Amino acid sequence: MHNFHIPVMGIGFTIDTPVKVAPLGINSVISLLDDMLIEKMRKFYCEKFEIPYMEITNKMEDFRAQRITSYLNTIDKIVKDKFNEIKASANDFGKDFERYFDLLPDFSPLKQKFIEIQNDLHKKKEDFYALLDNMTHGDIDVNIMTKLDKSNYFEGVKQSVEFNDAHAALRGFANSELNSSIVLSAGMNPRLYAYIEKFEDFYPDNNGNIKKKIILKVSDYRSALIQGKMFAKKGIWVSEYRIESGLNCGGHAFPTQGHLIGPILEEFKQSKSELIQSMYELFTKALESQNRFCPQTPPKLKITAQGGVGTHLEHDFLIKYYELDSIGWGSPFLLVPEVVNVDENTLKLLSNATEKDLYLSNTSPLGVPFNTLRNNTKDVEKQEWIDSGKPGSACPKKYGAIGSEGMCTASRSYQRRKIKEIESLDLNETEKKAAIEKITVKSCICVGLGTSVLLVNEIENKVEGPAVSVCPGPNLAFFDKIIGLKEMVDHIYGRTNLLRHVNRPNMFINELVLYYNYLKSEIENFHSPIGEKQKDYFNTFRNNLLNGIEYYFSLANEIEKDSFNFDLMQKYKNNLLNLAI
Repeated sequence: MHNFHIPVMGIGFTIDTPVKVAPLGINSVISLLDDMLIEKMRKFYCEKFEIPYMEITNKMEDFRAQRITSYLNTIDKIVKDKFNEIKASANDFGKDFERYFDLLPDFSPLKQKFIEIQNDLHKKKEDFYALLDNMTHGDIDVNIMTKLDKSNYFEGVKQSVEFNDAHAALRGFANSELNSSIVLSAGMNPRLYAYIEKFEDFYPDNNGNIKKKIILKVSDYRSALIQGKMFAKKGIWVSEYRIESGLNCGGHAFPTQGHLIGPILEEFKQSKSELIQSMYELFTKALESQNRFCPQTPPKLKITAQGGVGTHLEHDFLIKYYELDSIGWGSPFLLVPEVVNVDENTLKLLSNATEKDLYLSNTSPLGVPFNTLRNNTKDVEKQEWIDSGKPGSACPKKYGAIGSEGMCTASRSYQRRKIKEIESLDLNETEKKAAIEKITVKSCICVGLGTSVLLVNEIENKVEGPAVSVCPGPNLAFFDKIIGLKEMVDHIYGRTNLLRHVNRPNMFINELVLYYNYLKSEIENFHSPIGEKQKDYFNTFRNNLLNGIEYYFSLANEIEKDSFNFDLMQKYKNNLLNLAI
């Protein structure tokens, strides 16, 4: 229905977003990380919609997968019921029925047919029923960070690998009634990928339909090719490659070695046919070897993108020039409380945030750069613990305890031990302070990123506490007011402009600036003398950025001049050429 989607944001921010947007035809993504939070949300929605509820406790075998399956089935039922209510109100053109079509892009044939019928109520009944038949609800997609796959114990006994966090989450989705996709993010997990083979819904049925689809979140074409082949050799089709900017995005950042999103999208555009054909050959060979039904033509493959998109011109350019199927709009939706769960205090911080308030931090226990909002209440709480002489979190959920030591680096027990080790070393006070700060900067984000939904819905939060982590992308700095779903969708489709009075560079330039600053910081903070190997890395990084700039100059006749500052691009080209390595 739409050519945008709402990506996963944090843990709790979009945990129930499908309830709010899927009946209106909009796709969104739920995080499957926190089964404790998921169980609380299932209880909340069962009570709200008078659905029978029986608690799934952690004393039950396979409780994590069971909780996820039950929650997804509950959300699926609610979405379908609400969608059917919208269709049932068609005869008298109910408010939600009209809203469904009002949100659609103006070029949508379905919207145009609706307007025709609305203007001429004497249209044939066949036209009206055809309109209803072509309405669909949005997908309830789910997300798994593949590396968050810690081992689990039941009644004191370590369980086999299929009970690991990511494996159990996958099983929870696979056993659900959903007909949707699972987004696999944060890199490869071959053991998890192999586990997917055990579930029939990931294979085409006798009509060629795939009930459970795979979406791979990738940062470049090479990664897509490698992972896509891994799945194709198993007889599993990757239905979508979701390309995300390495730095101009929310949540964890996975910077490339200077490869900018424009050239990356160009490679996907030029290689899509080759990608489909090479995957299809491996796919059919695997299906034949397994005596499974083999589609006579390749299943549909989508290419989508997300990260830093902020205007209709950018959205439209990405769709048309790179021939993309959908664009992800994430961080701006944090200012749409109608869609995303953001508590009042965090909402105020987000709406007032400037570029200086949105920064790349070392807060994440995963050891990956993490986009952070300055003065978020989880960081305030963290500092209070440090000031009281009790740094670190009580670690009530332990989802980040994935290292060889089985401890989360944000936990109090881990930080106490590391601080003792540092204090026993022969370091001066400055060195000791820096080493300790490197330990205590870690924050309990696996709790903090889920708390907001509890506060918004007044759900018990004794385990989690009141502090909230939030991880918007840098692009949020250009959005400065709380808005409704209609306003945001109208902005995406160019029917209004929420940034009319904002001086905002094009998304390609914003990403370039982020990469330039990142490279500059990496060089300045490299303490040891730069050897040949490191020098080669920095030079390759710079050359990739320079090649990206030349690529953007080659698009001069394709990009709207009013939306793209080539002088600013030239400035950063000069800065890179003059950067001392």
